[in-house]
Amino acid sequence: MSRRYRILTAGFFHETHTFVDDVTGWADFDTARDEAVLRKRGDGSPTDGFLEEAERQGFDVVPTLDARATPSGTVADAAFEAFWAEFERRARPALAAGIDGIFLILHGAMATQSLTDPEGELLRRLRALPGAAALPVFGVLDLHANVSAAMCRLANGLVTYRENPHTDARQAAARATALLGRCLREGLAVHMERCRPPLVWAPPGTGTATDPMRALRSFATAAEAANPALLAFNVAAGFSFADTPDTGVSLSAVVAGPAGTAAEALRAGAELAWRLREAGEIRYPDVAEVVARLEPGAPGPVLLVEPADNIGAGAPGDGTGILRALLARRVERSLVVINDPAAVTALADTAIGETRDLAIGGRGFRGDPGPVNLAARLVSRSAGGFDLEDRHSHLASMVGVHCEMGPCAVVVAGGTTVLLTSRKTPPFDLGQLRSQGIEPRDFAVIGVKAAVAHRRAYDPIATASHFVDTPGPCSSDLRRFPWRQLGRPVWPLDPATEFSCLTS
Repeated sequence: MSRRYRILTAGFFHETHTFVDDVTGWADFDTARDEAVLRKRGDGSPTDGFLEEAERQGFDVVPTLDARATPSGTVADAAFEAFWAEFERRARPALAAGIDGIFLILHGAMATQSLTDPEGELLRRLRALPGAAALPVFGVLDLHANVSAAMCRLANGLVTYRENPHTDARQAAARATALLGRCLREGLAVHMERCRPPLVWAPPGTGTATDPMRALRSFATAAEAANPALLAFNVAAGFSFADTPDTGVSLSAVVAGPAGTAAEALRAGAELAWRLREAGEIRYPDVAEVVARLEPGAPGPVLLVEPADNIGAGAPGDGTGILRALLARRVERSLVVINDPAAVTALADTAIGETRDLAIGGRGFRGDPGPVNLAARLVSRSAGGFDLEDRHSHLASMVGVHCEMGPCAVVVAGGTTVLLTSRKTPPFDLGQLRSQGIEPRDFAVIGVKAAVAHRRAYDPIATASHFVDTPGPCSSDLRRFPWRQLGRPVWPLDPATEFSCLTS
């Protein structure tokens, strides 16, 4: 009978937008502890992918905690320390009892008030625990990870998602788990190698259905096929709204071989990214111009996609740009979703069908004109929970297959329907709307606060899709941001930047 390996696991997952004002505290993380981690089996998340493959590999999983929060502002130092304290308290006795390997579920683009590389610091502390220094450490990273030298030096095998939208998050975790099993059974000594070109792309330029990421994804697959020593070849698009020295595009590999085994492939991949760099820089027309060109009565729904208020990248989700444009042009059968707990609370004593004055949105970003004041008729209210219609959606990679929007209300003003939520919810699953009695196919125009990850849900029902520029903290024009930590020079902020390949 084959040996059963004891695998310690933990998850600490957050994509941090350092240019928004809010601070993400420990209470903002949805945290499962001990045996509750094992109950994530079947929830569609990367943790689920690890647990399923761990069962297939015959691992005895030793759970600690799994903490995840939706994209938002800088993580409080106290939140990082709270996670570490809880993890260390569980990890020390487990390591003393004997552990064969460690598996981590990370995002890779976290930033705290004091740390620009929290994942690297987590790995450093982990390696310093008694019994952990020589253990194989594997894990999974988001495609938008800002992969640091420390992460690659201190982990043996980190595997990134390959798809954006992240439909393969669960699969990527399973791949990394299978690699851990192979290395344990075969006694393989593996390490990571990395190359980082001086290149930053905003999220709208990182979808894998189009270049540059489409070509880079194909390159990664070919690199693995060409060299069996490359157990995994990763292309991370980076997360451009986290201001850190490691922010940007990176290529990395999990290597079974001597140092430098992946160097040629990594440099070739970096050169390809550099040649395609302009394909990743995208600009959009002003929302008012696009709405003015819409044809009344045309088949719908037509999507107005708003990357600047992309909830999935940490924006507040209460931007008023699209709402103002729709109201100004009196667009009939239009729909927007605004995260505004204050507006929901203001409707608490309003009867269904009643019309009242309401101030909506415009509070979460200083560049927004402010709340929109209008007379709104209350259509419905709810507690805001829903099950995802697509268990493999990008949203499942973040929260599993059930999502909570907090108390919600649906109101109508003129020809525009507004779904008001109390917790910002990325628009990556149509169950969000249908759970509130809203059938998206019934609308002529729908505003979508996203950049790429909405496509799997919305593109199949859309007759057209227009990306628009609005005020918001996730602008695709990276020159607008007050960079302090980012390594320079870097393209496109510094147009004269020359290609290089920073290796580690």
